[in-house]
Amino acid sequence: MYWRWALRILSSRASLNGGSVQRFDCTARSGSIFGRYSTITCPKSVLGFRETYFSGSHGLHDIRYQVHQEKTSADEEPLDPFSLVSDELSVIANRLRSMVVAEVPKLAQAAEYFFKIGVEGKRFRPTVLLLMAKALYMPIPQPTVDGVFSSLKKELDLRQQRIAEITEMIHVASLLHDDVLDDAETRRGIGSLNMVMGNKLSVLAGDFLLSRACVALAKLKNTEVVSLLATVVEHLVNGETMQMTTSFEQRRSMEYYLQKTFYKTASLIANSCKAIALLAGQTAEVALLAYNYGRNLGMAYQLIDDVLDFTGTSSSLGKGSLSDIKQNIVTAPILFAMEEYPQLREVVDRGFGNRSDVDLALDYLFKSKGLERTRELAAEHADEAVKAIEALPHSDDEDVIKSRRALVDLTREVMTRTK
Repeated sequence: MYWRWALRILSSRASLNGGSVQRFDCTARSGSIFGRYSTITCPKSVLGFRETYFSGSHGLHDIRYQVHQEKTSADEEPLDPFSLVSDELSVIANRLRSMVVAEVPKLAQAAEYFFKIGVEGKRFRPTVLLLMAKALYMPIPQPTVDGVFSSLKKELDLRQQRIAEITEMIHVASLLHDDVLDDAETRRGIGSLNMVMGNKLSVLAGDFLLSRACVALAKLKNTEVVSLLATVVEHLVNGETMQMTTSFEQRRSMEYYLQKTFYKTASLIANSCKAIALLAGQTAEVALLAYNYGRNLGMAYQLIDDVLDFTGTSSSLGKGSLSDIKQNIVTAPILFAMEEYPQLREVVDRGFGNRSDVDLALDYLFKSKGLERTRELAAEHADEAVKAIEALPHSDDEDVIKSRRALVDLTREVMTRTK
């Protein structure tokens, strides 16, 4: 809790949570290493929620989503998760632009390419982390002394904002590297950096962003948080390598796909959410809940992304549609379709090197329940994310209630997004 964090800071300003957490009082049960079917049993105290469920139906716009909430003044008007943290997002955007300035003009031009005003993207990850920071805030149960605790709260806010900035730099660096590997032509509705400035400069710009992220991470002086974010970078490399080097059996495996998806997408959000909790001095149980929210939200996000790759348009997505299948990448909709139509395996094994195989795969996909089942799997993960928020310790603070509602609302936005 925040007051424990504050007292710890007073006794030692050098580091927060320097030691590693060894024990979790929550129990987790999982059907696979990715926690697809994981359940967490913790002492449950719901903040402002009586019941929440999220279930998939036969179509993206048919998803039923209902949140029964306590009657409080905070619940009376709809929430826009992004507007709740809009001021902080602006501050972070400005700081990011200053953090990616380089001495070499060409490198500076490349590094700031996706941080310029108008091409910053949805800023989804910073929004999640800023809301998580607010959702985990616990007011100090004693009067402030000479403004000391007020000062510490500002310091905590700044440190948690740093996590959002670091996460965004790691994310953009991974996009730059991915676009080189995939020979992508567009990103965020504009020409990809590798097409505009070449592969070499694009790779170097990604490396530069990672180095800046490492410097910012080191300044936090928290070994456990450094370890978490270093693990994220390792996971990104592992996931991309898994995507590039697959055997026939691995290309057909849902388990392999889900592990790759966790590494490439969900790990960053999961570990960053956990880092937010650790910086706040939260318990191991709460840190686990934050991690599980991020992991499941990230998995749902990528699963819907895989659906949109088949159902969206290039203009709505800001990148080419059918990009995965054109790059010979097999995702959940095709894997589910393959369960219904085993003959699709032959097409998958051949790869999608010619247009006739792409058309044949799409024929099987659209007459199968592949897209529907992918949405349903995404809804399962979204539901697990909601449960993690519901299980957070109780708070009567109105801003905490709003932020937790906003995190729940983000799962709906992930499920219903069209770009």
